[in-house]
Amino acid sequence: MAEQESLEFGKADFVLMDAVTMPEFMANLRLRFEKGRIYTFIGEVVVSMNPYKNLNIYGRDTIEQYKGRELYERPPHLFAIADAAYKAMKRRSKDTCIVISGESGAGKTEASKYIMQYIAAITNPGQRAELCPLFPQSRVIVQQPGERSFHSFYQLLQGGSEQLLRSLHLQKDASAYSYICPGAQLKCSINDGAEFKAVADAMKVIGFKQEEIQTVYKIVAAILHLGNLKFYVDGDTPIIENSKLVSVIAELLSTKAELVEKALLFRTVATGRDVIDKQHTEQEATYGRDAFAKAIYERLFCWIVTHINDVIEVKNYDTTVHGKNTVIGVLDIYGFEIFDNNSFEQFCINYCNEKLQQLFIQLVLKQEQEEYQREGIPWKHIDYFNNQVIVDLVEQQHKGIIAILDDACMNVGKVTDEMFLEALNSKLGKHAHFSSRKLCATDKTLEFDRDFRIKHYAGDVIYSVTGFIDKNKDTLFQDFKRLMYNSSNPVLKMMWPEGKLSITEVTKRPLTAATLFKNSMIALVDNLTLKEPYYVRCIKPNDKKSPQLFDEERCRHQVEYLGLLENVRVRRAGFAYRQSYEKFLHRYKMISEFTWPNHDLPSDKEAVRKLIECHGFQHDVAYGKTKLFIRTPRTLFTLEELHAKMLVRIVLFLQKVKLPLPHKLNGAGQCWKRYNQKSKINEEGSDEAFSEACSCFAGRWRAAELIRSVPPEVLPQLRAKVAAMELLKGHRADIGLQRAWQGNYIALKPDRAQSSGSFTPVANELKRKDKYMNILFSCHVRKVTGLGASRDQTDSHLDQQDINTECPEGLVGLSVSNGKDQLVVFHTKDNKDLIVCLFSNDPSNDSRIGELVGVLASHFKREKRSLHVSVTNPVQCSLHGRKCTVSVETRINQPQPDFTKHRSGFVLCVPGN
Repeated sequence: MAEQESLEFGKADFVLMDAVTMPEFMANLRLRFEKGRIYTFIGEVVVSMNPYKNLNIYGRDTIEQYKGRELYERPPHLFAIADAAYKAMKRRSKDTCIVISGESGAGKTEASKYIMQYIAAITNPGQRAELCPLFPQSRVIVQQPGERSFHSFYQLLQGGSEQLLRSLHLQKDASAYSYICPGAQLKCSINDGAEFKAVADAMKVIGFKQEEIQTVYKIVAAILHLGNLKFYVDGDTPIIENSKLVSVIAELLSTKAELVEKALLFRTVATGRDVIDKQHTEQEATYGRDAFAKAIYERLFCWIVTHINDVIEVKNYDTTVHGKNTVIGVLDIYGFEIFDNNSFEQFCINYCNEKLQQLFIQLVLKQEQEEYQREGIPWKHIDYFNNQVIVDLVEQQHKGIIAILDDACMNVGKVTDEMFLEALNSKLGKHAHFSSRKLCATDKTLEFDRDFRIKHYAGDVIYSVTGFIDKNKDTLFQDFKRLMYNSSNPVLKMMWPEGKLSITEVTKRPLTAATLFKNSMIALVDNLTLKEPYYVRCIKPNDKKSPQLFDEERCRHQVEYLGLLENVRVRRAGFAYRQSYEKFLHRYKMISEFTWPNHDLPSDKEAVRKLIECHGFQHDVAYGKTKLFIRTPRTLFTLEELHAKMLVRIVLFLQKVKLPLPHKLNGAGQCWKRYNQKSKINEEGSDEAFSEACSCFAGRWRAAELIRSVPPEVLPQLRAKVAAMELLKGHRADIGLQRAWQGNYIALKPDRAQSSGSFTPVANELKRKDKYMNILFSCHVRKVTGLGASRDQTDSHLDQQDINTECPEGLVGLSVSNGKDQLVVFHTKDNKDLIVCLFSNDPSNDSRIGELVGVLASHFKREKRSLHVSVTNPVQCSLHGRKCTVSVETRINQPQPDFTKHRSGFVLCVPGN
């Protein structure tokens, strides 16, 4: 559960809804949007609302708040999901991927930018972000109502200098260009001029050369000019109306005008040994022009992405220095589309979303099941809508819609869209998710010989077959590929390697657009299954780009086709909330007398069990190996209410303690009165000085009262724990504060039976010889000998073979590592340091470093002597006057800790499994 947010902002995680219903989901979404909370979790998914305004939540301070934190330790944010992906990559050396989806205008691009910004701020060499190109090509030539084309076109026109625009034969008015004219009329908050400069500066920073940047501008300009070409046929001869544009396009693409004109008007065909030029119809020339424009833009996009990925890739990669080469992929994809008129483009886009939704649900279920298995929680089957049947309807070999469409495109002779629809009716007429007017004669929402309907997971979509055949054919003829390969611009030539083939060498029928798209989707899904995925679901709150308006119907439509409620149901099918015992205790320990301020139970798990049972929640939870699982949100909210009430009581108590009234302190009140009468306080700063004096006095008095209640036999242990905490907290993960400290372990609880009999007489002899009263600490150790070997040793007081009888006076400091190992180095005045590893077999994972440090620090404090304690890895030391280092390494299948020699000193090898 996300902290730092009260319920006045709604539920920070949709999984915590009281009931999984659309009305409750929408109510929570609206409340959070209206309260300025644009991010909400669904488990490990982030739902993102486009705020249509700038928010100050992406700066360096915010990055630091999320860096290294667990997903639910901070409020929902893109940075939380980005950090989770980064940690998964670092901890498990596994490639990860963040999939960002939503419709146009929902904020996908901005979300990907902020995620990349966060990763760039925290990433190290060896872990890199990788851009995954997948975008709607059709937007280059046509946009849906209310949409702009790609920003690059408008940025170039508005941000380019007069000189640059002249060299590209462009004018600033975007409405002068057919491809982007509709978007030019839209009200837009984007400052295209400023964005142009920002993109240009970024390209320079990333390493693009000036001639490469100029090529980008030329390609974008060439596409705009292509859109203004118009065709007509004079008799049997195809002609370009505005032929002057051909010379402009040729100049920009560094080729010859006559070659551009021929590629636009004719198609070169090889028939046996003969090569003929087949002239286009007006419609074929228009389709060819549009296919060429889309392909140029796609090649440019892929080239830029490849260039960036090459730049950010670690050079001279060395796994010993950088670790395993891992990747975070950031995938920004178009969302499900349902328009008044849905054609071939929407069919492909919705198939993409159908396939990704199938993968999404499978992976969420898989992750849930794996966590249950890790934690030892029984797994129950979860019913959910399996949309594999719809994926098969589209992509199945020989039987799917794409296969039927390809067959229609390959037939000899004139094949129409109506004939394709008839083939669909014949082969798919009995499919539960397919229908048409011929199959449902009474359904007047469908037109005869034009429409078919698919029941997608997100809802029913009616597609018009008009244009399916032409759009599916490979209208990017080989002529265009050869034209670009033979360009004198080396960047353009590099983008079109297949243009190297002559017409007689190209014998294989090109794949259709639908098959190419299907293959790219299959490859994408295969790629994603090899990565650990994280998801961002983007929602557009309204079509007016208003930061205040929440369009209920518009948002519900997106929630449905993004499958968000289905996602909540899957995540909620078992347990709504889970948290590690340590973190659960950290938040809720104050609500139980058994756990506040610290518990004395054998483990955090037992302490959590006690806390849960004392509040009567035991029937709504399950106890995993490392986590507590809570079934219903109501239990969690009750815990939060108890936490909030107790927090108020604690704050009030601390306020009373901080500035006590004189009569509250009984005898202490008289001291206060005398202080007040005798003190002569200057007016300037008097209140502050008096407040500080009272606070200090009250604090000391309160501390004395608390210590007075502690039994005398416990005080030495308490002082030692305080000393250990002062020296080690924040530097070592495990100090051992939760357990009882016994000190003389060999005498009280022998780890090794064979040594317990000889320990007592040896200890008594040392007491007589060295004239000391008590053993502060004893346990078995593995030590480094003077010869550099390691052997087991019983350590009492400190080892007599290595430190003389004046050891307490000779000891000047301790060094321990910052891990969970038991390495200790005792530093002495004569530079004859003692290097040991503490042994504890009962229990085997019992850490005694904190106790040893605390006991010695407390002892030195009583003796009014200083003891320097260092926490580091590797540890610097001196063995018989020779400087050396001791480092700690984790090794798989290491049976027990042991020292090995190293060129710079020693390595303590500790078990890693």
